[in-house]
Formats: sequence, structure tokens, C-alpha cells
Amino acid sequence: MLAMSARTMGYRSVSLDPGVDCPGSQVTDHHIVAAYDDLGAARELADRSDVVTYEFENVDATAIEVISELKPVYPSPSVLRVCQDREIEKISLREMGIGVPEFRVVKSEGEAVEAVREIGVPVVMKTTRWGYDGKGQSVVRDAGDAGSAFEGLGGSEGAPVIVEGFVDFEMEVSVVCARSLDGEMRTFPVSENVHVGGILDTSIVPARCSDAVKDEAVRIAMRIAEGLDVIGLIAVEMFVTRAGEVLVNELAPRPHNSGHYTIEGCETSQFEQLARIMVGMPMGDVGLRSPTVMVNLLGDVWESTDGAPDWSAVLGMPRTHLHLYGKSGYRIGRKMGHITVTGETVEGALVVAIAAREAASRA
Repeated sequence: MLAMSARTMGYRSVSLDPGVDCPGSQVTDHHIVAAYDDLGAARELADRSDVVTYEFENVDATAIEVISELKPVYPSPSVLRVCQDREIEKISLREMGIGVPEFRVVKSEGEAVEAVREIGVPVVMKTTRWGYDGKGQSVVRDAGDAGSAFEGLGGSEGAPVIVEGFVDFEMEVSVVCARSLDGEMRTFPVSENVHVGGILDTSIVPARCSDAVKDEAVRIAMRIAEGLDVIGLIAVEMFVTRAGEVLVNELAPRPHNSGHYTIEGCETSQFEQLARIMVGMPMGDVGLRSPTVMVNLLGDVWESTDGAPDWSAVLGMPRTHLHLYGKSGYRIGRKMGHITVTGETVEGALVVAIAAREAASRA
């Protein structure tokens, strides 16, 4: 989607991915098939590019550093290293004075048990690296299960685990903050997010929370973008507690799933904004055009229809936009695309979005 936005502005693009027929290969001008830690391929990518970014944070940081020695990389390798390690991320946030759930870093089963007893059940235990969409996490509701949960997550002296207090939240929200080379910042409207099984299911904009909560979420996102010296985008996922406190859950230094609504919902999409920043153009207006709802399309939709969802039923609904990513195979829980619906109200858009996905899922 970034490559497609860049193309509309007259720019060409090159991608690097281990997959021969990955989504990026279908829309970029040149595709390099290589592992993310292939330093030779990283240098080739740099040679073919004027500026580089990354699509997700579970890439090889060393390769990104190699590229950064040859060409500008946005966000920088230092931002990537913070965001791909939960321990470093949480410590960095705490040092900036930003609220996070209570946590401990543990390196043994004994430490895990002690941390759970100190924080109190329930807790969420998370790997420090390589976790996304609910992966690398385990909810512990009995202190006696802490040791086995630590072991199940592959915890060790060299692979610490985060023990985090369970947040009884009222809702989850996120803010995508854009920051330019000269430090100008613009934040997209606050998104209210609903997760199912640890995977984003629905994004609702504007979020159905108070203006005070929205203002605090925006303030936090801008503080993080400035504190980490982000050039590009950073998405900040947050919990809103029942007392109205806003706590940061995690960061993503890239266009974010909860920001996909911006394609139809905002004057400038998150993808176009990143492209503008990367080439040194002025940032675009981030105003909301109308209430907007996005629902994800997981492989479950294909599974329930023997691989043939009813897209005509989706596109027959008013103000409905279908995005399919071109992934080569479907499986349960895999993000395959999304549906965005704009409307006069979020309630109306939400009804249509849910109905559209259900229509696609009917065999």
C-alpha cells in the first residue's frame, strides 16, 4: 500500500522479501527475493534505492543498520531496536514519563513465579521479541502456572520474558503519529480498536471516548515520536482504563493495521504521509472525512467459503471499500485484507462493515 501511494506521486519502488510472490512483489518495480538477514541483499536494496523504510518491526536490525550506512532509513535503526524488544521499549517509555502497565523482566522460572506473586494475578507473560497479533503471549491466572508459562514461551537467561499486570481496560485505542525531517508532527484521528484472539478485528473512528482521553492519547503519541526522534510514522497502541487513565501497550514504527482506515477516511492516508516524509515533501492534511470503520479479513473468511468469499455481496453495500493484499495462501488467523466503510455515524458504518464481512463469509 506504501508502494501504491508512492506510485501515484510519481515514485518508483523496490522491495525485499523472502517470498517470490509476496504482496510487495506485485506492486513494486523491482523485487529482491532474499531473507531479511541477507546483508548482501540489504546492500543491493540500498544500491537500488534513494531512501528506505521497513514494513514491520520483526526484520533484522543489523541489515537495517547496514542499509542506513549507505542510504537514509526512516524510522532509524535506533527506533527499530527500541520497538522490536519489549523490555527496551517499556524501559524507554518509563524513562519518558509515560505510563505503562506494571511489569517485571524475568529470566528464570523462579523469577517468573516471584514476579507473578508481586504483581498479582491475572498477568500477561510475553516474550521480549518476535511477538505480534497475540503471538508470544500467555495469560496466567494462577501463580502456580507461572513457571510452565515461562517455559512455554521459551524463556531463559538469554531470552527474558515480560510479566505484565493484566489491565482491566474500558477500551483499546491507537494513534498513528507522523513526524517529518524538520520535526513537524501530525497525528491521525484516534482509533478505537477491538481485538479478537489477540488480533485486531475492528477499528472505529472517531473513537467513542471522551475528548480528554483523545487529547491524552495524542499527547502521548507525540511525546513518544519526539522522544525517540522518529522520522516517519509511529503507531502507539494504548489501553484506556475504567478510571480514564491511558497506558501504552506497544509501539510499531510503521504504517499500522489500525491506521488502514485512513485510506478512505482521511484527507491523506498513513501510506501517502510516509511517502511524503521519505521524499522530503510537505505532510498532508490528516483530517477525518467522515466517520469510518475498518474490519479485518482473516483467512477464516476463505476457510468458511472453501476459498471463494462473496466479494460481490461486499461491494454491493453502500460506501464499502474492499482491500485484498494478494497473499498467496490463506489460513486461520492470517490477515488477508480489510473492508472499510464510511458513513454519517460510526454506529451506521459499524453495522454495514460487520454485515459486509458476514456476507463475504457465507458459502
